[in-house]
Amino acid sequence: MPTASKANPSGAVPAAPATFLPLPLLVALFCVLWSSAFAGAKLSLADCPPLILLAVRLLLAGSLMLALAPLWDSGARRKGLPPIRRRDIVALIGIGVLNNAVYLGLNWTALTFTSSAYTAVLTSCLPLLVALGAGPLLGERMSPAKWAGIALGLIGVVIVLRSRLAGAHETLAGTLLIAGGVSALAAGTLAFKYLAPRGGIWSGNAVQCLAGGLALIPVALATESTGDIRLTANLIGGLAFLVIGVSIGGYGLWFYLLTRASATAASSLHFLMPPLGLFFGWLLLGEAVPPLDFLGIVPIALGIWLVTRPARGPA
Repeated sequence: MPTASKANPSGAVPAAPATFLPLPLLVALFCVLWSSAFAGAKLSLADCPPLILLAVRLLLAGSLMLALAPLWDSGARRKGLPPIRRRDIVALIGIGVLNNAVYLGLNWTALTFTSSAYTAVLTSCLPLLVALGAGPLLGERMSPAKWAGIALGLIGVVIVLRSRLAGAHETLAGTLLIAGGVSALAAGTLAFKYLAPRGGIWSGNAVQCLAGGLALIPVALATESTGDIRLTANLIGGLAFLVIGVSIGGYGLWFYLLTRASATAASSLHFLMPPLGLFFGWLLLGEAVPPLDFLGIVPIALGIWLVTRPARGPA
């Protein structure tokens, strides 16, 4: 599940560090980590309430990234990037609450009674929502291809919704929670691009994770019981995967990919997420995949590709 801190506020593509793995393999690994996150979360949620689990994940990931940020962000300091200001910290805290506490809080609550595949497919529509807000807020030009992509994405969402709701596979309440979560993530993404807070990538992510985790603690303790936590292998393994594999490993791969391509080009990877989300829900959790899902993810994937592909023109 991607956050706004993935944006590259400078718009520049820095020189790529050396790597011992070929780029296609790194892209494949990123897509696997990103699209399997919802299935991994659902495995852990069987043994821990959602908001408690999410708060622990965010606090652990944020603490680890904050401890390692001086090492990871040293390259940014050598390039003479401006120091972080109080305004930037306030902006990162607000964005972190939107992206982590609200978005993931609503989605993980929905995961307790919806399938991971359904959540992944609806969440993958994030680029479509961002495109709708980028024009009036950021002044980005909406081309006919982008409008066509949004239309195709909406058609695909309607097909998946009709398939899941009419077949009683999912509930309207779960759908509304996911929609609210994706809307919060889109708002956080647009806020990050609009405010462009300074600071290193990893330290910025650490602030966002810690802000989201701290915001969730009082809500989690007021609405959930620690007595429902069971220390099982699924819980410990799932939490470790979410902290190390997704929050740290997934973000690390994402930022490396941003050094090899523009943010817009890298964002086109999202069009692979709907089919991969269905696959991991089926593989890891045995979730049923209605036939109409396959029909619906085609226009969604194509729409996301049209919205996120780089515009043609002079470099």
